[in-house]
Amino acid sequence: MVDFTLKPHPTIPKPEGPLLVCIMDGWGVNVEDEYNAVHVAETPTYDAARKVPGRFRSILAHGTAVGLPSDADMGNSEVGHNALGAGQVIDQGASLVDKALASGSIYEGEGWAHISEAFAENTLHLIGLLSDGGVHSRTDQLFALVRGAADRGAKRIRVHVLTDGRDVPDGSSVGFAKELEAVLAEVRGRGVDALIASGGGRMCVTMDRYEADWEIVRRGWAAHVLGEAPHTFPDAVTAITTLRAEGSADPVSDQWLDPFVIVGADGEAVGPVRDGDAVAVFNFRADRVCQISKAFEYEEFAAFDRVRWPRTRFVGLMQYDGDLKLPARFLVPPPAISGVSGEVLARNGLRTFACSETQKYGHVTFFWNGNRSGYFDEALETYVEVPSDRVPFNQLPLMKAREICEAGKEALRSGRYDTVRINFANPDMVGHTGDLAATVEACACVDAAVGELLALTDELGGRWLLTSDHGNADDMVQRHKKTLAPLRDEAGQTVALTSHTLAPVPLAVGGAGLPEGVAFREDQPKAGLANVAATIFNLLGYEAPGHMEPSLLKA
Repeated sequence: MVDFTLKPHPTIPKPEGPLLVCIMDGWGVNVEDEYNAVHVAETPTYDAARKVPGRFRSILAHGTAVGLPSDADMGNSEVGHNALGAGQVIDQGASLVDKALASGSIYEGEGWAHISEAFAENTLHLIGLLSDGGVHSRTDQLFALVRGAADRGAKRIRVHVLTDGRDVPDGSSVGFAKELEAVLAEVRGRGVDALIASGGGRMCVTMDRYEADWEIVRRGWAAHVLGEAPHTFPDAVTAITTLRAEGSADPVSDQWLDPFVIVGADGEAVGPVRDGDAVAVFNFRADRVCQISKAFEYEEFAAFDRVRWPRTRFVGLMQYDGDLKLPARFLVPPPAISGVSGEVLARNGLRTFACSETQKYGHVTFFWNGNRSGYFDEALETYVEVPSDRVPFNQLPLMKAREICEAGKEALRSGRYDTVRINFANPDMVGHTGDLAATVEACACVDAAVGELLALTDELGGRWLLTSDHGNADDMVQRHKKTLAPLRDEAGQTVALTSHTLAPVPLAVGGAGLPEGVAFREDQPKAGLANVAATIFNLLGYEAPGHMEPSLLKA
């Protein structure tokens, strides 16, 4: 049982002003060279924070420190914000799916029973990100599901693939498609009709999030369900290489491939979704498959014209929204996260303001609150979403940093909140484009906005905590595994890195209201994001809740 009662800290008094918690999304601590956008950028606020003795350190934001299967797994915004908000290390989606596949329990639950009813007479459709990045999905899990379905009676399987190029190197989609084709050929050899049916790039097709652009989902629905797309091809490898414009001077990124449909010799789509079919989304991460799940699950639906809505046996690999119970059926139970910091604050009457732009709004609310939509106590909490621009993020590296900064300053000045929680998306979202110059600009503008927030917090006699959720902008080039020298293409140009990194992230505390002598402990060198929540409670003048990872402060 969680004890929600907060007790006064014996040596750190409550602050007179507010506590600012600021997350610089995708800002890692890494080798300081010309490809580290954080290092290259003008960042006087961050540089000043690093110089304060005892009040700056780095913390782990990847692998087992945030509940992922191994320390070779890069962190991501979902697990990072789960750990930051919960103050606990929780087995995350990838780990839970691995365990369910290894034990066979994935094939024994209600979700599998639901879709298996379609195996004898209808088609099993698998929809998701074709990638081994381990952020939203993994190819080995998809391959296991294909083989597991074939072993358990599926007669017809269609896979609808979304190409990555974001959490993995751009261009790797061709290799993943070939690997999947080999697995499908294997099960065809056992008498199963198994094919890739449709696809497209993740930033263009299906995988929108936070309802930023339903047109992305509509394009996916047309390709996967209706069998309609502007491009048709005889196979997925041909589709991807053609749409990428392989061999051209400027190939299209895997992220941005147009939707495509695979057709047979008769020119007809090989895998539209029909009444009675089973549909399983194979992403374990929630944010970019909630909308397509709503399109399949909800009879009452107005986000776009579905043209037709097949009555399917629909499941998610996991349940993507526990509050909405979306989807109603799933293959692997999601992580159970209780006693998160937001609930503790609300139960003790402490007031919270949280703000980010659309691309990260759910991270600073939904994921921070343990995968829960809505408020713990609406009278005590205010959440503000600043609508994101619908353009490639390197075209506007400022994104919505100014608007978020102004909203944060208004909240700080209002005197209404005990804690003000802000997330700047720029280093992550611009970093994912692989554009080094734009990412340098993104880091600089975030540093400037953070500087204004910290200065105001000081004026108000408050305290602040500055951190990140994972690395990204800190390394913008792919490297040789042994020498770490930058990889170069045939033309001698460096190959951009668009994924997150394994770097630790910064943690800094300060503020005019923070008593002298408060500093970081030196006995937890392997501390991670889960230690931040307890640190926040100390900064608010309370002992940390006993179920959380320990605070990093000493006083």
